[in-house]
Amino acid sequence: MSTEAVTGPDSGMGQGWTPSPRQVERARVARAMRVRRAVLATVVTIVVLGAVLSVFLTSPGWPAFRSYFLSWSDFKGSFPSVSRGFWMNIRIFLVTEPCVLVLASLVAVCRQSRSPWLAPLRVVSVVYTDLFRGVPSLLVIVLIGVGVPALQLNGVPTSLFWLACIALTLCYGAYVAEVLRAGILSVHPTQWSSAEALGLSRTQAMWRVVFPQAVRRAVPPLMNDLVSLQKDTALISVVGVWEAMRAASDWQGYHFNGTSLFVAAMYFLIVAVPLTRLTDWLMLRQIRREQGR
Repeated sequence: MSTEAVTGPDSGMGQGWTPSPRQVERARVARAMRVRRAVLATVVTIVVLGAVLSVFLTSPGWPAFRSYFLSWSDFKGSFPSVSRGFWMNIRIFLVTEPCVLVLASLVAVCRQSRSPWLAPLRVVSVVYTDLFRGVPSLLVIVLIGVGVPALQLNGVPTSLFWLACIALTLCYGAYVAEVLRAGILSVHPTQWSSAEALGLSRTQAMWRVVFPQAVRRAVPPLMNDLVSLQKDTALISVVGVWEAMRAASDWQGYHFNGTSLFVAAMYFLIVAVPLTRLTDWLMLRQIRREQGR
């Protein structure tokens, strides 16, 4: 790069710089290489996807597959019931996600506490995370959705909607708690020391200094758990909640056609794909922030 004087009546500045011919040539070559890579990637992708698609379309069982899973008449017929069922998935997700974040935050903070008065809570937190990370979510939903009403306890909800929310909250609270705990452990110890030097107690340092930093660092994996929770709302169909998968399975069993399953999958993809792209963007932003770019 070279610096040259730029003068003129309209410049408003005495001196400036212009790129050298070598730098201009390098920029032109870099742009050409980017275009060439993009074109090559597009061509390769089209060829590979075309080859995969041709394998499906020319397979002997394609006509039967198309009539069973891609029937337009069954698509239109099952669409209203699956749409109503998916609204139940959305409602359960919107109720469960805040509860998961609150429960996970409390568990993560309890596991990192040092107070002897909180020792019982630390033990309970460890047992809780080990238990609900080890037991399959489907089994937890069945045990709570069927077992809790059988106990006939006073004041305990018997609505399948709320029981499903409780089961999913317990399952994902354990996973998210470990994500937040990892975020807390990733905060440098000097942050604790700085907070204590300012006169903050350990509890104040946790909630005002350390925990906000931990949450920012844990946002990408938290978003992944959010996507998984949105998909796993389909598991509540095993206890009789009328949601998208239940509606799709009902249509499939009554009409002997699986197109309704394709409709349900489409709804979940409509929500999951934007969340996944948002997760990628947040992760990239976090990497650039850490690298100072």
